[in-house]
Formats: sequence, C-alpha cells, structure tokens
Amino acid sequence: MVLTLESTVDLNNGVKMPIIGLGTVSLLSKTAYQSVIWALDMGYRLIDTATMYGNERNIGKAINESGIPRQDIFITTKVWNTDHGYDKTLTAFKKSLRKLNLSYVDLYLIHWPATSLRNESWKALEKLLEEGTARAIGVSNYTIRHLTELLEITSTIPTVNQVEFTPFLYQKDLLDFCEKNKIILEAYSPLTRGERFDHPLLKSISQKYDKTPAQILIRWGLQHKIVEIPRSRNEQHIQENFEVFDFDIYKKDMEVLDNLNEDFRLTEDPSTFK
Repeated sequence: MVLTLESTVDLNNGVKMPIIGLGTVSLLSKTAYQSVIWALDMGYRLIDTATMYGNERNIGKAINESGIPRQDIFITTKVWNTDHGYDKTLTAFKKSLRKLNLSYVDLYLIHWPATSLRNESWKALEKLLEEGTARAIGVSNYTIRHLTELLEITSTIPTVNQVEFTPFLYQKDLLDFCEKNKIILEAYSPLTRGERFDHPLLKSISQKYDKTPAQILIRWGLQHKIVEIPRSRNEQHIQENFEVFDFDIYKKDMEVLDNLNEDFRLTEDPSTFK
C-alpha cells in the first residue's frame, strides 16, 4: 500500500481527509498551542479537538498563527453529551467556532451516543452541513447498533465514525460495517497510551522492522484504511508518529497483529449507551 505524508481518504460526500493527524485530548493551554504548532510545522494537516477537551481556543490560536492557509488544514471538533438536542447542538457549535476563531470546521462529530436526543443532534449537524459551516459531519463512539439506528432515520450517511481502535481492540465487525456503508473509521488512542508497548509480539515486530511500537501500531491502522490520530505533547514523539510512510507491514505480520485482540479499552464502552 503506497501511502505518503500527503495521502488522504475520500469521505462519502467528496471531502478529502488526511489519513493521519494529531489528537489533542488532555492537551491544555500552552501545551495544546505548542503541540499543534509543532505538528503543523512537521507537515500534519489534520487536527482533532472537541468541546470537552477545553482547548479549542488555544488550538484555534495555533491554526491562525501557523502561517498555513486555512484551506490546507483539516479541523475536527465535537459536540459534548450535555449539549445534545437540536437547538443546544447548534448553540454549542457556534461556541466552538467562536473559540476556534474560524468561519467553518471541516468535520463536526457527535462525541458520544449518550442520550435519547442524539438523533435530534444529528438533524442539527445536517443543518450545519447544509449551511456549509461544517464541510462534513459524522459520529464518534458509535457501535453498529447506534449506526443502524441513525441510518434508519436519515438519508445523510455519517462520513466518519471515530472510535477507540487498536490491534488490542480490533473491532473487525464494526470496521466491516463502516466500510460497507461508506463510513470512514477513525482511530483515537491508537497507541494504547503506551500500555501495550511491552507486549512481546508487538515488540518482536517492531524490532523486525526497526520501528518503534508506536510506529507499528499507527502503520497497522493505516494499512486497514483507518485514519489515525495519535496524541502527544512531546515534539520528538509527534515527529516519530509521522514517520510511518517508509515501510509496509507484511501480510503475515498484519495477521499476527490482527490476532492480538483482547477487548482492551482505555475509555468507556459505548455499548453501555442504550
């Protein structure tokens, strides 16, 4: 699979999305600003944030001061659980735009399928899409059940489903469902926050390719056509996470990684949301 720093995926509405970006959960204040500046300087063009992260203002400042044309940067943010509902979602979006100091975002997501109002929130996202203040809309932490529910009430198929996804949480059925329905799967916490770096099979494969465990995990996701958004506040690690385009993981090693699933989660299991 030939991938480069500039590779993108085509969302189902024609918008192009970079295949790798910077996650920013838990990056606050000057740390968020500096991490985004470093990432953009290195060539990252996808930056992921959310209302809940509390860093939209600092990320917007970095974007606006980076010197990179706005149209060359892909910005994602998300509506939080307490803002579900049609009117509340629209209000929350306006607040996010104001904090980011932007006239539009490239992708707006429902962060969690947390309440019975989630379908009303989706109608608000459709309005934002129609207005052009969101170039694409999608969801996060949706299971097959949640996606099926949504697809039954809308003709606007989500462009993206952002979920926790690693070889240790290999949700193949969800990946297959998304591919079948032309929904791009995007992986947050693709590095297991370092908690599986010492796994013997992962270490063995990383040594074989002379790559770090982090680079192997990112490359594994990319070869499954998953958009990857590793988070880091460390300049060296941000660079390292981007250096995954000079090798391919062989099929037999991909199969080894595919078989590491142990339903290992760092965040709440979204299946608990009714």
